[in-house]
Amino acid sequence: MKIVTWNINGVKARIEVLTAWLQESNPDIVCLQEIKSVDEQFPRAEIEALGYHVETHGQKGFNGIAILSKKSPDEVIRGLPGEDSDEQSRFIEAVFSTETGAIRVVSLYLPNGNPIDTEKFPYKLRWMERLERWAEDRLALEEPLILAGDYNVIAQPKDAKHPEAWLNDALFQPESRQALRRLENLGFTDATRSVTDEAGTYTFWDYQAGAWQKNNGIRIDYLMLSPEAANRLASASIEKHVRAWEKPSDHVPVAIALT
Repeated sequence: MKIVTWNINGVKARIEVLTAWLQESNPDIVCLQEIKSVDEQFPRAEIEALGYHVETHGQKGFNGIAILSKKSPDEVIRGLPGEDSDEQSRFIEAVFSTETGAIRVVSLYLPNGNPIDTEKFPYKLRWMERLERWAEDRLALEEPLILAGDYNVIAQPKDAKHPEAWLNDALFQPESRQALRRLENLGFTDATRSVTDEAGTYTFWDYQAGAWQKNNGIRIDYLMLSPEAANRLASASIEKHVRAWEKPSDHVPVAIALT
């Protein structure tokens, strides 16, 4: 089973890129972030024509997540619990039946948190605390669980070409990095880092200043695996070539294969 996370940065603007990639990559489950579309305007027909089921949790103009899958989910839950006043669409959870039992997949889009001297940074940290509490409860089910998405966190200095440039950014603050480590300490495995320790392993390149051409990137897209999912991990990869396509997202797909 191939599961992929990808911040698409506007699904309507990049529907041709998405459909071309779906045909090339042939994933079983895709977790999209930043679809920037309400549910009713999501271009599902083009995706369904390729044999995918579509579940969305959209929001007008920004945010929004989706799960595309070759097989329909048994259950879908929208929204991360813990803060009733939070109206941002950043979390969708789906359960799938497989030959080896149920698998739970989440597409999540963590808040950016900038500027750090505004309410946006405390909101980011509260969101991460809510995710940690939710994940702790789900781990008790002892089933394969994949938390796939754009975490907006640079975990380590080697996850940025120029870490010094991010010192005042919410993505690289000690509190953000500590929150991600707490999630790992619950028992989750960072799929990409479980197969490579290499610096220069990035998932995002800004559109500005020739970042892609200079490989001035950062790694902020993760697939975090519960122990039961990590035990089935066969491979993890970054489909970096998609960043060179015409009209690309500034993120690229990050993939795992489970046995």
